[in-house]
Amino acid sequence: MLKKTAIVGLFSLISVYSTAQNTVTPIYLDESKPVEQRVQDALSRMTLKEKVAMLHAQSKFSSPGVPRLGIPEFWTTDGPHGVRPEVMWDEWNQAGWTNDSVIAYPALTALSATWNKKMSWKYGKALGEEARYRKKDILLGPGVNIYRTPLNGRNFEYMGEDPYLTSKMVVPYIKGVQSNGVATSVKHYALNNQEMFRHTSNVKIDDRTLYEIYLPPFKAAVTEGDSWTIMGAYDMYKGQYASQNQYLLNDILKKEWEYKGVVVSDWGAVNNTEQAIHNGLDLEFGSWTNGLSAGTKNAYDNYYLAKPYLDLIKSGKVSTKELDDKVTRLLNLAYKTTMNTKKPFGNIASEEHRAVAKEIGEEGIVLLKNQGNVLPIDINKAKKIAVIGENAIKIMTVGGGSSSLKVKYETLPLEGIKSRFGKKADVQFARGYVGDIGGEYNGVKSGQDLKDDRSADELLNEAVELAKKSDYVIFVGGLNKADFQDSEGNDRKSYGLPYNQDNVIAALAKVNKNFAVVLVSGNAVAMPWIKDVSSVLQSWYLGSEAGNSIASILAGDANPSGKLPFSFPVKLEDNSAHKLGEYPGNKEELAAGKGKDQKNPINITYNEGILVGYRWHDTKKIKPLFSFGHGLSYTSFEFGNAKSDKTVIAQDDKITFTVTIKNTGKKAGAEVVQLYISDLKSSVQRPTKELKGFEKVFLNPGEEKEVSLTIDKTALSFFDADKHEWVAELGDFEALIGNSSDAIKTKIKFTLK
Repeated sequence: MLKKTAIVGLFSLISVYSTAQNTVTPIYLDESKPVEQRVQDALSRMTLKEKVAMLHAQSKFSSPGVPRLGIPEFWTTDGPHGVRPEVMWDEWNQAGWTNDSVIAYPALTALSATWNKKMSWKYGKALGEEARYRKKDILLGPGVNIYRTPLNGRNFEYMGEDPYLTSKMVVPYIKGVQSNGVATSVKHYALNNQEMFRHTSNVKIDDRTLYEIYLPPFKAAVTEGDSWTIMGAYDMYKGQYASQNQYLLNDILKKEWEYKGVVVSDWGAVNNTEQAIHNGLDLEFGSWTNGLSAGTKNAYDNYYLAKPYLDLIKSGKVSTKELDDKVTRLLNLAYKTTMNTKKPFGNIASEEHRAVAKEIGEEGIVLLKNQGNVLPIDINKAKKIAVIGENAIKIMTVGGGSSSLKVKYETLPLEGIKSRFGKKADVQFARGYVGDIGGEYNGVKSGQDLKDDRSADELLNEAVELAKKSDYVIFVGGLNKADFQDSEGNDRKSYGLPYNQDNVIAALAKVNKNFAVVLVSGNAVAMPWIKDVSSVLQSWYLGSEAGNSIASILAGDANPSGKLPFSFPVKLEDNSAHKLGEYPGNKEELAAGKGKDQKNPINITYNEGILVGYRWHDTKKIKPLFSFGHGLSYTSFEFGNAKSDKTVIAQDDKITFTVTIKNTGKKAGAEVVQLYISDLKSSVQRPTKELKGFEKVFLNPGEEKEVSLTIDKTALSFFDADKHEWVAELGDFEALIGNSSDAIKTKIKFTLK
């Protein structure tokens, strides 16, 4: 109601100013004037109290405007793959609205797995339309924290292990969302790479690793994507919390990258008024709630950037220089969002949105293995199909933390398979195992009753007997959104599949060779049974259209074209953070009980440096279970020999590599041409190769296309921490082109002079 009142007030004020005799429309309301002039005019009319009020929350998800001037309040919302349901003004409980159900889009791991920049823009546009329809001004996403460990409970919200892939996929998402007059808030800046100790840790990392691995997606988001806001993280870096961090926010973001947007705190991430004033924070949310628990009535006026800030100014201890900068940024944001009279109205749960969700799901699913071409299912031979596993019937849009949703619908895998195959085949279900029977988050209930009192042996025997009698067996398992799995707030406890699933899979593999495993997860998992299973699909959390997307791939209606956005190590110790780095923190400090509160933070040292994901596997020659960029198809592709437009380039030159790719199979499909660069001789340690270009190509049977990828010296550079600049050393390099990081098809050398 308050937001509606503020918007009505804005247009009423414009009307009054415009129609009153002998009255000139004030500059801040005059759309013919440059935004800079309008901002300065609005700023000059605001009182000190009004300025300070704009800097902090007034409810769980909103912050004040300036009612006297008709400047509306800002309304924020989670999350990265759907618009969060409404909560109470001052509590986390559901508001009980009946018109806040939405479409759930695939989680960002699935989007990244499409390796399709056009799909990223479609995703952002559709999500932004739903946020706009719900009258939201700031969407709290996307998340671009790098995949450092497969135990991170929040990896499903992010885009994988590679800074280049993440950068290229996040930019169109941002542009798509913001085309609706809704700001994105790229998060969590920076180094929030695990959930355990996220509030009570200090990350220790060298500058080269920071700049090469963890910062590029954020830089791309603000310099290329022009994300209108950015969200600070919870963790500490160099002894300061990230949402009030001089080095991250002022030195890098606002000075080096010349960022003019708004820095929003994560909920409950602020704990010091003077640091919040001076170290780059612009808008404070969630203080004293720890992001979860109920707030205190009227606590908002006592936020760190509220009365304590006002008192410091009135006492003369701080000037208004920082205040005016913060308010200027917020006013600029207002003219793009709340005061943007030309933004579209948006829409929700349209047929187009449903189609986008399904298409992204289909393109994101990764075919990891398909021995004997078990998939796609031959409907002419499949008279009886067994679907086994709890994830075939479990709603996945409820839970997982702040990205939990209230959806219009969610097509479950079993429903999708029955819908696609049920007219010609007998589709039967067996549970196989009992995992998480919960189905509620913050008052949103799935409505499912998954309680099952049968013993593990009874469940397994039922599944095995059904598998014996079936022509095809589809096991749908993996992880879920329960605490200590793919969920905000805690990390996974182990790398293996939970709930005895490994034994179930192994038993099913023994009785039926037409067997496919569909893994629903946002993380890599161990697969001790992999040699005995013919086909494996990585299907992620696919949202409202999950079941239809999965069924489409199983049937071959859609040809799988997804590629892994992160490596699957064989075992946890094959991951560099667990082999060299500290996880979940310094061992001695763990033993001493550090990390339990902010008075005793625990240090986490990234000893692995730049060797994250495939950079580690390649450089140390540790074979992964499935490599970064891996993904099979129901057709086959042939790469020609790479060519380049030159063999020697200067520092200011570009070089273009061209390769022919042909669909040599019998089915239309898509392949991702991946360009990696290797520095053949360097004065510093460099990974064996690094992704520096990619393009998804759709081809009909027998069709071939030329794909060209162009790079400049930035693709050859490393960050020199001593010089604090990017350096491309003269010498020989090699371009490696293939369809995954461990499947290079063609190479070509060139020289930088």
